[in-house]
Amino acid sequence: MRAACLALFSTTILIGGARADSLDDALLAEMKRRHVPGLSVLVLKDGKVIKEKGYGLANVEHQVPVTPRTVFQSGSVGKTFTAALILLLEQDGKLSLDDPISRHLANTPPAWEKITVRHLLTHTSGLGDPYENLDFRKDYSDEELIALEASIPMRFAPGEKWAYSNMGYHLLGFIANRAGGKFYGDQLRERIWAPLGMGTRVITEADIVPHRAAGYEWKHGVLKNQSWVAPRLNTTADGSLYLTARDLAAWDQALYGDKVLNARLRQASFTPARLNDGSEAPYGLGWYVDTVKGRRHIHHGGAWQGFRSYLCRYVDDKLTVVILANSDSARPSKFASMVTSHYAPTLIEPPARPIADREPAVTARVREIAARLGAGEMPAGLGPEVTAKFTPQTLSRIAAFMQEIGALRSVELLAREDEEQGRAYRYRFHYEGETMLSKLMIGKDGQVSRFSFQPE
Repeated sequence: MRAACLALFSTTILIGGARADSLDDALLAEMKRRHVPGLSVLVLKDGKVIKEKGYGLANVEHQVPVTPRTVFQSGSVGKTFTAALILLLEQDGKLSLDDPISRHLANTPPAWEKITVRHLLTHTSGLGDPYENLDFRKDYSDEELIALEASIPMRFAPGEKWAYSNMGYHLLGFIANRAGGKFYGDQLRERIWAPLGMGTRVITEADIVPHRAAGYEWKHGVLKNQSWVAPRLNTTADGSLYLTARDLAAWDQALYGDKVLNARLRQASFTPARLNDGSEAPYGLGWYVDTVKGRRHIHHGGAWQGFRSYLCRYVDDKLTVVILANSDSARPSKFASMVTSHYAPTLIEPPARPIADREPAVTARVREIAARLGAGEMPAGLGPEVTAKFTPQTLSRIAAFMQEIGALRSVELLAREDEEQGRAYRYRFHYEGETMLSKLMIGKDGQVSRFSFQPE
């Protein structure tokens, strides 16, 4: 296996320059560490391309290098297009964002009665995700998929909280099909992709797609081809697109003007949603929305079938970074941070420094939670909402990942803050092959009411 890895990275191609610079060296090192065969990077500043390079291999078996023309899968970056289409249909008078979804979908369950189109767009519907229940080898009809998703319990009342839901964007696709009178992908081609000169299309295994990359998965120390899914599951509106970095650059530039969305629709897209209690969600209409050092940051990532993607827009600085990778082990946000720090270092926060740990019992508890997850077991002391997230399938995936990153070396406390619901903590875990960040809230009842654990 070592020889194969060395061969893979010795054939790296740098499109657009004969000599690697310090950023190229860093990206290649991260690719090697993450077992990423191929990477496409594009950087825009003030509307001009300042970097466009392909690294590594689009197809390992045929030793085909990545070039600017290489086609990757979008994953959930495709949600940005679905949301735009819904807004165009609203502009046409075909629907209202505050319509109940039952107005546009037949046979919806009573539990969905108060869900609106806006709730779906902003991930505030209370809908869960269907992937624990789906048979990925079955070609569901729209009606069958809606019926399966209708059987999944609601997480919360519409508008009460924010929780990412692919199911919500499945439903938006079905709504767009009906409101627009044709398949949502055809509408996107006619209204967005073709006018912008984009070659983007909905995924199809049958068509000949020039320059299509292969997707890969890193499993138990071995690179494997992407998992196969039924063709119909690659046509849903939660992010099933073929595209290039140049396509996303064209989309980025269109969002600075009125060619697709007018000023009203763009402002709505990039404004954080409001929950029922008046607080802000981290998401607008199809986009994550936040600030970095007081500068607006509009972005979206994606993951599907051995591909990872990220479109990162620092709109106040007119800086955009596009990352497309063909491995499920890639961290596109990490690549984007490396690129951003090279061109605009003031936009990147330095790593947090450890603080004095005056609650070693809490730290020991967090270490135990991480150890249980590494063993594929349900940790003790979790609140009901956190417990619900750790399904058997999720625990299995976490355990497999943690086996890859090796033994734990040390734990650092980074932050501790009292909040209305309890006390929030942030930790850094140093493993042999990875650095992880953990955020958690211990409520006044002593239970862990919030928990996250992800690479730094």
